[in-house]
Amino acid sequence: MAKREFSYKGKTLGELKSMSNADFAKLLPSRQKRSLLHGVNREVDKKVGEALKANDKGKIIRTHRRDAIVTPKMIGLKFGIHSGKEFQVVEIQKEMLGHRLGEFVLTRKKLKHGKAGIGATKSSTAITARG
Repeated sequence: MAKREFSYKGKTLGELKSMSNADFAKLLPSRQKRSLLHGVNREVDKKVGEALKANDKGKIIRTHRRDAIVTPKMIGLKFGIHSGKEFQVVEIQKEMLGHRLGEFVLTRKKLKHGKAGIGATKSSTAITARG
């Protein structure tokens, strides 16, 4: 059985990469379309353009813009997305198209339940995970 080629809303990856942001926005759901057309990505697009011109796919693009929409130009690039405390590196893949950058970096740590010590209250059993 042949492996299926990736497509997003009937468009191949090559077709998507050749589209402008306005054309790509027409394929997105309404909320993402609105933010992309209003120019939420201007700062991020500028950094992506510089990275593509320099042909430096290994360079990490650091950003605080968690609300930026993933566009086809970003595929294969590495982003350092701010979690509120630190930058976490995420490599953009084709399955991430149309999502926001912040969806891939958690802002809260996992809660790890422990055992209360002697004389401790029951609420102190909820201990945050270290690391």
